[in-house]
Amino acid sequence: MVRSLKNGRVEQTNFYTYQMIRMNEAPAIEVHVVKSTEPPGGLGESGTSAIVPAIANAIFAATGKRLRKMPVDVSLLKA
Repeated sequence: MVRSLKNGRVEQTNFYTYQMIRMNEAPAIEVHVVKSTEPPGGLGESGTSAIVPAIANAIFAATGKRLRKMPVDVSLLKA
């Protein structure tokens, strides 16, 4: 299979006709961290978005209390 472009567009119509790029063919990638005061802030939010519901579900499984806000307020888990 071949990857080809025509008029700036990939000619292949779907993944079964498009050979994915291999690591040795990938260009160098530079990462730049830009400081900002805007939310959500920090790095890696897209990779960590599933952590909050997972922790909330684990707390519910352990205590029977369903939390609706983060960070966890320990006083809500008592009684």
